[in-house]
Amino acid sequence: MQRFLQELMSPQLMAVVYLFIAFIAALYLLAVAYVFIDARRRGAQMWWLWGLIALVPFVGLVAYLVLRPNSYLSDREEQELDMALRERELAQYGSCPQCGTAIEKDFVVCPVCNTQVRNVCPSCHKPLDAHWKVCPYCRTHIQ
Repeated sequence: MQRFLQELMSPQLMAVVYLFIAFIAALYLLAVAYVFIDARRRGAQMWWLWGLIALVPFVGLVAYLVLRPNSYLSDREEQELDMALRERELAQYGSCPQCGTAIEKDFVVCPVCNTQVRNVCPSCHKPLDAHWKVCPYCRTHIQ
């Protein structure tokens, strides 16, 4: 039996086996490096812990792929900035205190419930903000 194995394990076959083992080891090291890099880019709180978990062959990589954050940190920051910009744009208009309908800047009453949302200049009849003392359109003093 041992003679058969010696004949079967020719130098060429041993080279193929060693290359296969080297390929598997390289894949393992690349997977660990991928987890380290990807966990940092996704903004994981303890990215180094994910790297240590990835050292467990196969199970660590699968656990990371299942439990990793679903988006990159830069994408989340961009989404938060976009949401803040949209909220700021909406805040410029406001909403009705009675029914919550979106109110544009030049509305005097809510178009849904007819609640007065802004004061009106007695001279030019343009909408005024509540804290204004003078109408900016016609210089009329507001009481």
